[in-house]
Parts: sequence; C-alpha cells; structure tokens
Amino acid sequence: MAKIPSAVVAGGGLVGARRAAAVGCSEVARWTRKRQLGGAVLAVAGATAARQWRQQAGGKAAGALTAAYVAAFAGSHPLAKKVGAWPAVFGVAGAVALASWAVADRKG
Repeated sequence: MAKIPSAVVAGGGLVGARRAAAVGCSEVARWTRKRQLGGAVLAVAGATAARQWRQQAGGKAAGALTAAYVAAFAGSHPLAKKVGAWPAVFGVAGAVALASWAVADRKG
C-alpha cells in the first residue's frame, strides 16, 4: 500500500479541521454538528504526520514540524481576521506542507 506523504497529511489535516475565525467551528464540526470531530481530525492528522516525520527525519525535526503544525493552526485564527478564513487556512497549510516536504518527504 502506498504511503501518503506527510506533507499531504499535515496540510490536509489543517484544511480539514479548518476553523472559521468568527464562528470558531471546524468544517468537519460544521458538517456533522459535532465540534469535537473537528479537533479529532486535527489531532489524528497531526499524530500521523508526526510519526512519519520522526521515522523519516528524526526526533528533533519531528518536534519542530509538530510545533509548526500547532502554531499554524493557532496562527490561522488571527490571520483569518486580516485576510479571510480560507486564504489564512490555505496559507498556513501550504507553509506546513512545504516545510514537511523539505524536511522529511524530499529525502524519502
């Protein structure tokens, strides 16, 4: 079975769990009406990507990329107030995906 690159997992997790800045609910949560599911998407994607980062690039790189993943999620909220929800989410997801590819996926 083909492995999904960690860049796709991390970027997809951020987009899938996207939080609307004004409403404060994720796309999954909005669709299912269960807010906890949005957090679950974010957590599962982050944990999956972190495991791949650790295997491909080592513990320090995995820690740095995990911190970037969490910071991107948190940073998308104030950024959304300036540029809009979707541009903020796609911007931070793209940045994390690019960092993931550069640090872990490119080597594999």
